[in-house]
Amino acid sequence: MEMMGLCLSLVMVMVTVMVLLPLCHGDGLSISTQNLEVSKQLKRLNKPPLKSIKSPDGDIIDCVHISHQPAFDHPLFKNHTIQKRPNYHPLGQIAEKKVSNVKVKSNGGKSTVISQLWHTSGRCPEGTIPIRRTRREDLLRASSITSYGKKKHKTIPKPAAAAAATSANPDIISQSGHQHAIAYVEGDKYYGAKGTMNVWEPRIDQPNEFSLSQLWILGGSFASDLNSIEAGWQVSPDLYGDHNTRLFTYWTSDAYQATGCYNLLCTGFIQINNEIAMGATIYPLSAYGANQYDISILVWKDPKEGNWWMQFGSQYVLGYWPSYLFSYLADSASMIEWGGEVVNSASDGQHTTTQMGSGHFPGEGFGKSSYFRNIEIVDGSNNLRAPKDISTFTEQSNCYDVQTGKNGDWGNYFYYGGPGRNPNCP
Repeated sequence: MEMMGLCLSLVMVMVTVMVLLPLCHGDGLSISTQNLEVSKQLKRLNKPPLKSIKSPDGDIIDCVHISHQPAFDHPLFKNHTIQKRPNYHPLGQIAEKKVSNVKVKSNGGKSTVISQLWHTSGRCPEGTIPIRRTRREDLLRASSITSYGKKKHKTIPKPAAAAAATSANPDIISQSGHQHAIAYVEGDKYYGAKGTMNVWEPRIDQPNEFSLSQLWILGGSFASDLNSIEAGWQVSPDLYGDHNTRLFTYWTSDAYQATGCYNLLCTGFIQINNEIAMGATIYPLSAYGANQYDISILVWKDPKEGNWWMQFGSQYVLGYWPSYLFSYLADSASMIEWGGEVVNSASDGQHTTTQMGSGHFPGEGFGKSSYFRNIEIVDGSNNLRAPKDISTFTEQSNCYDVQTGKNGDWGNYFYYGGPGRNPNCP
């Protein structure tokens, strides 16, 4: 009898454990609750498509009616009338000597337009926009389901106050593990910026790290009220589940606290273009010592409506951020930055080996280093012009560095990037 009682007790314990174990998962959500939250989030993000396209990289691109995109889920956008085109383009953008969004060959030859990989499988019809489908595994990789598609705090370099802040608050310099190599201008009112950058596939050390190259349109302070519009290319295994180089955008109006997100993962950016998908793979890419491929990005404020528009290359006007999303940027920007950013999450005292740009230092030059060329700002008269008094900033120049220059073809340019950990960056 005692033996039978012991067996029954063991069975009861095992049954209890088997029942309770599945109820806890991740951040304390039961599996059933988590499944419900994931399903709700996927339904919110993935709108019913009129057509779906399978990309060679495994992505599904859904062609969604322009009026059904995620931006219009928010009450703030309930009565918003889609602006089909900007009222004004910045003057002077056609004057660039080298056509943007093409292959740059040092030995001459035919140029090839950079595209997105999903184009090899089809295109979206007029009246729709292409949206990269969010998968269940994308959400489960995030630290929480609700944080998917959002940056962590303090991911903007703060060059102007860097020296003064070092002793008082070292975290402002380390940016919670974020490191940069940038060129920047400040001290004026800016109404947009442009830059042409070559595109690489930098190596990422840890899945929670990323490497990107972008331009920043900034307004406000670097505390709780920072306004930022960002656009460029990135490699982010945590966000996309792979190591592909992808076009991206980001925005925030409160220093990444509650507002903003990548691409179309929340209310904010309104897309009007049916040919380019935010978050989709860019192809082809630059190779060390071989052909260099670059993309051009222009962000500017429409003088009439006040919305901030984005253009990719010389022909794709992608969409806009409504001015009422912002406080400071509702008027103008106070700082423009161009350059690279990586996450250094190493906890063993060694620097990450995550590469920035090509993974090579600026001194190696064309064909080997990453670059921004023809960098310009938009002034109060809606003219594209060369920026004045360009400064540079990097937290650790022996890990990632930046070097500026100027010539007739490339205007104001700079090389930037690096390998991360190396003999001089332990």
